[in-house]
Amino acid sequence: MTLRRKPLLALVLGLLVPFSSLGAQNRIEAITRPSKDVVLSFVRPGRVAKVLVKEGDKVKAGQELVRLDDEAELAQLEQLKAQAEDETRVKAAEAQLAQRKVDLKQKNWAFDHGAATKMEVEHAQLEVMISELSLKLAEFQHKQDQRKYEEAKIQHIRMRISSPIDGAVERVLVEPGESADAQKEIIRVVKIDPLWADVPVPLSQARGLRKGTSNVVVEFMDEGSVRPPRVAARIIHVAAVADAASATLTVRIEVPNPTARPAGEKVYVSFPAVDKAARPGKATPKKLAARPRKQDRSR
Repeated sequence: MTLRRKPLLALVLGLLVPFSSLGAQNRIEAITRPSKDVVLSFVRPGRVAKVLVKEGDKVKAGQELVRLDDEAELAQLEQLKAQAEDETRVKAAEAQLAQRKVDLKQKNWAFDHGAATKMEVEHAQLEVMISELSLKLAEFQHKQDQRKYEEAKIQHIRMRISSPIDGAVERVLVEPGESADAQKEIIRVVKIDPLWADVPVPLSQARGLRKGTSNVVVEFMDEGSVRPPRVAARIIHVAAVADAASATLTVRIEVPNPTARPAGEKVYVSFPAVDKAARPGKATPKKLAARPRKQDRSR
């Protein structure tokens, strides 16, 4: 080997050392996925009036995406609003009750002065009772009209699809003018910052991992890259049930993705080394040494 090739070889080996130091057994293969992935649909059929976004657009939570034709529903909504705001029947029932009370007062005065019979007084009392019930019925009907209006507003809101998350539009499956069936997939929105990955960790290694651990290393497999990108991630979930067939436990990690790398990439995940002696339920040598010895009482 010539002297000129030796420095180049040393440089290449120097770049590879940090990755080999991770250890082949500690690197576990996984696939990234969006941290949020929602497929949205309408809960009622209708004709698509407007599609307000296109694939690739960034959206905010609450932003309207697709709208159904709501001309008929708007007309009905105006009608129900008018009924909910109308208090004519309630006021008429109040006026009638007030009149019946005046009539009863006059009948009582006339009865006290011998100008009316007891039957006429009782009849006036029944008229007051009927008027009170009519007022309650009018108030109840008015509240029902208000509830119908609120229900119609909710149904109208359901004719529009809004994004439940901050993210990006991945797919739009309808065009204006098309008929949309209930529960038919309309639009897909994903969030890829951060990314998630479910890692099948061997049980022997997973027992020492805890939610919140942040010194997890994720290595992306960029083809042609001498030094693949490495990102620090954290554990957000450790499964409670292991896979008996593979003797692994799923550990979910969260990977920051400010550069908007696509989800679905293959990565290698390296977890921090766990001190076996520090695991719960196992005493360290120092703890064993600190335990007081039992005195031999046989002496």
